[in-house]
Amino acid sequence: MERERHILVVFPHPDDEVGVAATLARHIANGTPVTYVCLTLGEMGRNMGIPPFANRVSLPQIRKKELEESCRAIGITDLRMMGLHDKTVEFEDQEKLIERLGAIVAETNPSLVITFYPGYSVHPDHDACGAAVIKTIERIPADRRPKVYCVAFARGCEEVIGQPDIFYEVGEFADQKIGAFRAHISQTQYAWNGKSMDDLRATFKRERMWTYRFEK
Repeated sequence: MERERHILVVFPHPDDEVGVAATLARHIANGTPVTYVCLTLGEMGRNMGIPPFANRVSLPQIRKKELEESCRAIGITDLRMMGLHDKTVEFEDQEKLIERLGAIVAETNPSLVITFYPGYSVHPDHDACGAAVIKTIERIPADRRPKVYCVAFARGCEEVIGQPDIFYEVGEFADQKIGAFRAHISQTQYAWNGKSMDDLRATFKRERMWTYRFEK
């Protein structure tokens, strides 16, 4: 794994980082600093725990604490919460959002940015987040742009954008990934309740991403 100068991760919801948790843990173990910008607190999440322990009023603060715990499991120490409203990222003033993201890019000077692939990430917030990140990076002169890796999982996306070109084996960082997954108990308990760590290690094997290729 190539050592990066700094990695900037931008996702819209608490728990989105789980998809690349082992990748991030591996980079952190390799000495690369990671900044995670989470756009919302996921206050419109569908799940409330099993049995329910959250409601619409309490869920944002619960998810905030879960996000912080997930970051501790991965090893992320620089977490930024932007405070946008869940399920409305596409309706935000895009110029203001790009300006805010641009300021963080200028501050952190990443060599790698990780986000969602716009148009191929299922949830409108995912796509809007990825689109804003891409527009932010596009404004940087081509010879100074960081690499951008994108997560995509829309059905049939490989037929349009090709096969993913970034693969990381979870391997020795499975426990960090599981820790991040289980930290989001309000949203993920249904998926791991009653399963052993070995069961979960067998589930989490590989993380994949696409390199975003900008127009010249």
